[in-house]
Amino acid sequence: MRIAILQRDPLQRQLIEKILEQAGHSCLTYDDGLSMSKALACSTVDLLVLDWNGVRLSGADVLKAVRSVGGDRMPVVFASRDTSEESAVRAFLAGADDYVLLPVRPAEFRERIAALLRRAYPDRHGVANFDVGPYHFDGRRQLVTLRGVPVPLSGTQYRLASLFFANIGRVLSRDHIFAMVWGREFREFTRTIDSHVSRLRLLLEIGEENGFRLQPVYKSGYRLLSLHDGAQIKKELPRPRLAVA
Repeated sequence: MRIAILQRDPLQRQLIEKILEQAGHSCLTYDDGLSMSKALACSTVDLLVLDWNGVRLSGADVLKAVRSVGGDRMPVVFASRDTSEESAVRAFLAGADDYVLLPVRPAEFRERIAALLRRAYPDRHGVANFDVGPYHFDGRRQLVTLRGVPVPLSGTQYRLASLFFANIGRVLSRDHIFAMVWGREFREFTRTIDSHVSRLRLLLEIGEENGFRLQPVYKSGYRLLSLHDGAQIKKELPRPRLAVA
């Protein structure tokens, strides 16, 4: 997952980043709220870790801006040295999902973040196989079938496809896509993503005939839309074993 961190204290910022990166996440770090707010206006992340008293813009101001543009689903954690109940209550009233004290305890913090991500994005955690419309995703073999017919995809193409189909209706910025699929942050303009998306659209026959539309979003990235109301990911549950007499 891709996580943005706002923290004035450089040592605490580095500690939080290290914990999250060791857990397999990609991190963006900021030391002032205005820089973070500007970055989030043209990028997307999966979770925010905010400093309550930010520079230029506080964490509360950043949270308010995120929620105002449709970021209701995104989990937000405040990390603060303030141990008072009043501050924690203020954070929750502002829309925070959790409130932790600095310095964070690595194992506990890692599990708190994992729990919030599982709750916010249940279809992206622990699902080896899942179905979306006529598509079946086999995570173990990194295989997609369309109406039972296997579609030959490279590892990169499979990661890109599963990212889109696990985020139906959500705008994903180009830098977010690049970090999640290629495993590194997007640093300069490239046609790599656009070329892969065009190829994926053809390979998976993403269009009206299969109930989806993969569309570019101006100055942002891409969004996969379902053309049928109520389209959901269906997880494949383990089949019960029959007792042998």
